[in-house]
Amino acid sequence: MPADTQQILAEADKLGQLVAQHPAVDRYKQAQKAVADDPDANRAMADFERHYETLARQEQSGMPVTDAQRQQLEAVQSRIVSNIKVKALNMAQVEFIDLLRKVNQAIQGKVAEAAGGAAGGAGAARGGAAAGVSAAGR
Repeated sequence: MPADTQQILAEADKLGQLVAQHPAVDRYKQAQKAVADDPDANRAMADFERHYETLARQEQSGMPVTDAQRQQLEAVQSRIVSNIKVKALNMAQVEFIDLLRKVNQAIQGKVAEAAGGAAGGAGAARGGAAAGVSAAGR
């Protein structure tokens, strides 16, 4: 019996609940909070964002970025990456994204199997596109 949309969404909800209970999600949330509660990390990240946006606007308007401006941006970036809480956040984020990638690959694998067996090449192409949309939506 083919699955209907409601059944798929109900199972997706269950999968989402399972993923939310994974330790990687908790570590990511804790690392985000630690960075949010750290005034030095917040200040450095805000400085970097401000410098980066300024240079991006400058380049978009056709004005070259000077070496001094690049060095200033690199100095702010160094402050960020040397912050232990930001490092922990980056590691937790990589672990979290890796978990989501693995889940998505498992789903795409089953979709590709079903599409490949259903209609040959044309079905596989459509299945791959559907799986790609699924990946973009996550």
